[in-house]
Amino acid sequence: MANVFIPPLLQKLTHGQTQVEIEGETVREIIANLETRFVGFKDRICEDDRIKPMLAVAVDGEFSSEGLRTKVKPDSEVHFLPALSGG
Repeated sequence: MANVFIPPLLQKLTHGQTQVEIEGETVREIIANLETRFVGFKDRICEDDRIKPMLAVAVDGEFSSEGLRTKVKPDSEVHFLPALSGG
């Protein structure tokens, strides 16, 4: 199962857990399984079947342009992070 790191703003949904193990072969499946376990998670992460613009997802330390289609291995680490912007 992938190890998903939960950002502080979403830890209320996970009952204070900072990390959870979740099954899934893509980021989409990870989010769907998180939603099943922690109702309301998907609404905080996704908008119009995409990752919200203010968030980024890193799988094994890599950011991908594939969004929800990003592949996840059973031993992957998944991080949901605030997206950085600026100039």
